[in-house]
Order: sequence, then C-alpha cells, then structure tokens
Amino acid sequence: MTYPDREPRRPAERHPQPGYAVEEQRTEQMRVRDPRAGDHPTQVGAPVPLEDDVSRREDVVRREEVVERPRDDHARVKTVMVVCAIIDVVCLLFAIVLAVHIFLVIGGANASNGFAQMIEGWSSAVSLGLRDLFTPENLGARTLLNDGLAAVIWLVLRAVLTNLITRLALPVGQRRVWYRRTATY
Repeated sequence: MTYPDREPRRPAERHPQPGYAVEEQRTEQMRVRDPRAGDHPTQVGAPVPLEDDVSRREDVVRREEVVERPRDDHARVKTVMVVCAIIDVVCLLFAIVLAVHIFLVIGGANASNGFAQMIEGWSSAVSLGLRDLFTPENLGARTLLNDGLAAVIWLVLRAVLTNLITRLALPVGQRRVWYRRTATY
C-alpha cells in the first residue's frame, strides 16, 4: 500500500568504508518529483540530458555513485607482523639466556666449561647494566636478583614494543583494541 502524501523510500546511500579507496565517480541527473503532480509516489522520472546551465535548474538533482576497491594492506600487515616476530624472538632469547645463566650459577656449574663461559658472556652483554645493582653476599641470590630483573625488563619491553607497533602501524580494521564497548539499542 502506498501513501501519496509521504516521500517515497530511497535506497540507502553508499558511503566509502574505511580501508577502501575511491576509484571512480559517475554523475547522473534525475528529475525531482513534484509532490503535487499526479504521478505515482514511487515512480522515478526520466533522466534529464546534461546541459551547460544545469546548476540553475531547480528540477534537476545530481546523484553520485562511488565505486570502491579494497586497498592492498596485506603488505603492510605482513611487514608489521614480521617486525613484531623479530622483536619477540630477540627479547625472548635474551630472557632465556639470562634465565639459563641464573640456573647455572644457582646450580653450581663449572665456570671453566665452554657452555657456561658462553652463557656468562651472553648474559653479561644483555644484562642491561644491572649486574651490580643488588650486592648480597650469596652469589646465587645476587645473580637471581640482577639477571632476573634484567630478564623481566626484557619481557616487559617485548610486550610494550609489540603492542605499540601493532596499535600504531596496522590498519584500523587489523588493530588490537585495549577497550571495546558495544552498545545495543
């Protein structure tokens, strides 16, 4: 059933979505329906030919159609994920080296062993200058506090860096969110 005193329903206009680039725009002209006319309210008038002086005519409306194509964000997402994976591996490797050094010192490993010397050298390089922060008498407690703190800092640094990089460098639809609120009405 139609109501002649009401406006006809128009199709929803398409707005460009985030992540899509505008590729082409077409313009066509349609005649504005006069509500006082006796035509059917849902009937669309015939297209009006383009003229030079169209802007002054009151019975012509311009309608634009936007054709969208998805942007290629795959390369950017892949690059960000590779960078975050490298950060994860490096920081975890440093934390593992520090944890192995703590285990070797507390376990009383032979300090002249090649593996123990290699771990000692690596752990001194990645200890972030915290080797002499705490100085208890016991060597195991000193190593646990100093290298343990350095390992925790590497893990926190890993989490902060990867989180910031993914939040800032990824496209909007791919980002992780800290807080998401959904409202239903």
